[in-house]
Amino acid sequence: MNIIKISAVLCAASCLALPGLAQEWYVSGSYNYIDQADSDNSGSTGAFTTGNLGDGSTLDVAAGTPYGWNTEFDSGSGFAVELGKRYSGGLRGGVEIAYSKADVDTHTGVSLGGGSIDAVDAAAIAGSPTPLGVTVADVVADGRGDISSTSLFGNVYYDFNTAGMIQPYIGAGLGVSDVEVKYSPSGIGVVDDGETKFAYQLKAGVTWALNPNWDVFGEYAYRATEDIEVDNDLFPGTLEIENKQNIFSLGARYRFG
Repeated sequence: MNIIKISAVLCAASCLALPGLAQEWYVSGSYNYIDQADSDNSGSTGAFTTGNLGDGSTLDVAAGTPYGWNTEFDSGSGFAVELGKRYSGGLRGGVEIAYSKADVDTHTGVSLGGGSIDAVDAAAIAGSPTPLGVTVADVVADGRGDISSTSLFGNVYYDFNTAGMIQPYIGAGLGVSDVEVKYSPSGIGVVDDGETKFAYQLKAGVTWALNPNWDVFGEYAYRATEDIEVDNDLFPGTLEIENKQNIFSLGARYRFG
């Protein structure tokens, strides 16, 4: 993990230690609905020879040949917990741990060397010497696998109308996410790998103050990481996978003040 990324987390969370400003500690938990954005996967191959193209021939693929496809995800779920402090003037800061997971729905638009190979016999990418009788598009359409993230964020918020029962707020956070990706269309292992990457999120929500200690809240967050670079298990090559999420949360917050 890059020390600069770790420093970003610590800087964003450092507001927790500011002397003289803190009013009270709080702890919160939330359940998250995850809208995992489609990923435009792209990468480059190592040198390899394809399997049967369907007509008895094969193709020598040069190292560095571009390839990719689009992946669509089902909606997912997750949870988050946060420990933080409220400050005078509506400021609030917290350290958040979040987990999310979304299953793969389907893969489409497989390309190699800039051209579509959807109609080619799947033996080509599976390395089979005999035709399989199904196309690449048929195989990848049965999208199996998932993408999951375990994240640590330092968040800063601003609460409006802090004396009222209804308190809108906005927030932002910097952190790191450990992202794991599994792609196994039609049961064929293509990717089973992950990376820890810099992550950020933007938030907006509404708090309902039930009593001096308990709040409930609803929140929207946009969360993203740098592209995840993984190894391809089917043929030599690496692949960059996009990881962007729209997150809708319901949660509760307990204030110790």
